[in-house]
Amino acid sequence: MFDSPLSASAYDVLGVAPDADDEALRRAYRLRLRQTHPDTGGDAAVFIQVQRAWELVGTPDARAAYDRGHGFGERAAPEWSGWRAPAARTDTRPRARSYGHPGGWRRERYLDLIREWAGRGVTLEDPYDPALVRSAPQHLRRLLADALAEEETARIVADLGMGYTVWHDVDASGRDADPDAKVDHIVLGPSGLYGVLSEDFGGPVRVRRGELLGDGVTGAPIATLVARMRGLARAAGVRFSGAIVVLPDDDVMQVIDEIGKVRGTPVAVVGRSALATVLRRGITGARAMGGNEVFDVRTRLQHAVRFA
Repeated sequence: MFDSPLSASAYDVLGVAPDADDEALRRAYRLRLRQTHPDTGGDAAVFIQVQRAWELVGTPDARAAYDRGHGFGERAAPEWSGWRAPAARTDTRPRARSYGHPGGWRRERYLDLIREWAGRGVTLEDPYDPALVRSAPQHLRRLLADALAEEETARIVADLGMGYTVWHDVDASGRDADPDAKVDHIVLGPSGLYGVLSEDFGGPVRVRRGELLGDGVTGAPIATLVARMRGLARAAGVRFSGAIVVLPDDDVMQVIDEIGKVRGTPVAVVGRSALATVLRRGITGARAMGGNEVFDVRTRLQHAVRFA
């Protein structure tokens, strides 16, 4: 819940300062429980956040560990690495074919803009320092959060095995489109060809009339994904089986939500833990592919795909 650069800290959720003493923290927790309890008219999602916040900082040992990892006060430790690029993988099992750099475009944008925001001539020893990230403008934290979301998806789809091919950070800009437009991932396998959007809005998200709604949601993410997929399909001469939006498990009402068709494309909104399951079995209404067709589609995409 609080590992995202966009998420409120445990202290924000409880309504106390990070240096509050243990008794003040306990009082704040009890107050927030009363204020948010669903039986008294509170918001169930916020009530769960309050409970989770207490789990993270409610005991001295838990609080010390939390503060070390999130850059609060004297407890902060320089070895925190949760927002850095993932370490090299040592597992040697066969993996999906993978092309492109997941999260790379947004990582580069974040690094450029965080240095610009810090000021000319300022040398940032660590652009991923938790205290620095927490103080950065929301649009910078959003870039980092989305990069992390794309990297998480990449790790999941890589473990699908040799029968799958994945393209990351695919350029979807057209003559009349946003020059920065892209599709986060294209996944091809026996269950079909899918366009995948990896997102982290920093809080709960719901679906209404085929689109995502939530405090952190801007624009029309599903409609935009489907439109970009249609452009790529025309360019490559292929047909997508469906679209998948991947969100943190804590931010979805159910881990697999097949919402029907958007502009003729079957769409599913899924929590990260269910992504592999959905890609292996497919989406209801999506067309599976035989071996020869998978080979043909892969060849067409290899010739057509450009990276952001």
